[in-house]
Amino acid sequence: MDWCRYRFRSVWRLPAPPDAVYAVLARAEGYPRWWPQVREVVPLDDTTGTARFRSLLPYDLVVTARALRRDPAARVLEVGLGGDLEGWARWTLTAEGAGTRALYEQEVEVRARLLRALAVPGRPVFRANHALMMRGGRRGLAAELEEAARREPTADGGRRGPV
Repeated sequence: MDWCRYRFRSVWRLPAPPDAVYAVLARAEGYPRWWPQVREVVPLDDTTGTARFRSLLPYDLVVTARALRRDPAARVLEVGLGGDLEGWARWTLTAEGAGTRALYEQEVEVRARLLRALAVPGRPVFRANHALMMRGGRRGLAAELEEAARREPTADGGRRGPV
């Protein structure tokens, strides 16, 4: 087993249509606004940017992400990752009733020197740290989608939301 390689898979069920979810996920520069563990996203050009992550552990991961696939018809977003993590991550969105099933998949190799040195004893902690990050992301995305739905005009020109 390569202790520095990770495969993650998360399924988020969200109470918003897939196209609305895709629109939020496709704007990577907005992630820090709704995903607490995504501390910074800096676009470098139309298809590449850097991102800095930190979950519970007091350690930042910095990656360069390059768009590999942006397919709004299939509702798939995929990026290649380099830097502290090398590999790929992908969102696949499908309709589920009135909402969305968001499948997140990631395969990476840790390249950060300290995390590689701690690979064996730290593996359970790193996986738990990732799980906490994903939980924060799901909560944040659900709140962002709810807020976006409130701002959306209704057929009569008003706004949705509390009366």
